[in-house]
Amino acid sequence: MEIRTIHANGVEFAYLSLGEGPLALCLHGFPDSAHTWRHLMPALAQRGYRAVAPFMRGYAPTEVPADGAYEDAALVADVRALHEELGGDEDAVVIGHDWGAFPTYHLAGRFRRAVTLAVPPPGSLGAGFLEYEHLKRSFYVFLFQTAVGEAAAASPGFLENLWHEWSPGYDAREDLEFVRRSIGEPANLSAALGYYRAMLGTTPPSGRYPALEGGITAPVLYLHGAQDGCLSAELAKNAMSHLPPGSRAELVAGAGHFLHLERPAEVNRLILDWLGSPSAAELTQVRPRGFTS
Repeated sequence: MEIRTIHANGVEFAYLSLGEGPLALCLHGFPDSAHTWRHLMPALAQRGYRAVAPFMRGYAPTEVPADGAYEDAALVADVRALHEELGGDEDAVVIGHDWGAFPTYHLAGRFRRAVTLAVPPPGSLGAGFLEYEHLKRSFYVFLFQTAVGEAAAASPGFLENLWHEWSPGYDAREDLEFVRRSIGEPANLSAALGYYRAMLGTTPPSGRYPALEGGITAPVLYLHGAQDGCLSAELAKNAMSHLPPGSRAELVAGAGHFLHLERPAEVNRLILDWLGSPSAAELTQVRPRGFTS
């Protein structure tokens, strides 16, 4: 898949694209890259979608944003702008994993269908987040708030061990090579850690984006790996009570945090069943789209 670029929300985004039809926007998380969707994108294209996977802000070859903003509202603004600039309409769908799930939850009502992976809906974690076992799993979140965060994340074996613990038994060598290309440079690594610093308030909001309001406004398919070593399946058990009517939650057996890579056939099937096929009427409305290279 060729890497293309597009300007959206003041950022030059790089992205992968495959297929023709209504937009299917695929959003990755940490420590990952747009290549994480390499199994799902061909399936989406075959189903009749134009699958687009951007490298999120700060992840090369997308540029490091000049505003230095990584709060949730900035990610939501990015997805809104990408939807518009890529020619998405009311038939567009969105799939978000890990950090990509945050804007997906907030913007579910803007898309015909929405899918989230590995991050429970807002409000569902509750006191479970503060339990000892989960705090131990989340050591990296707190480490990244410190001045040694970059040095630790760049140290030999750190990211490899995150992948190993989050998805036990999965061979992540190919993925880690993609990760090194995206956040191997100091500026890109600092950008990736910036998401966590904004999350806990270590970096204050940029002031560029209005505070997010409202909950999830449309049904969501939520998928979680039963062996997730990052956010345990136990934390996801109350997900349905925090999702709108018509939503669906599925636990994927034998999969960890990167469930779409570990069990691609099963996860692809669940996602495609939820999204359905673009109707013949939708396909006849597809307009030729140009790209900025």
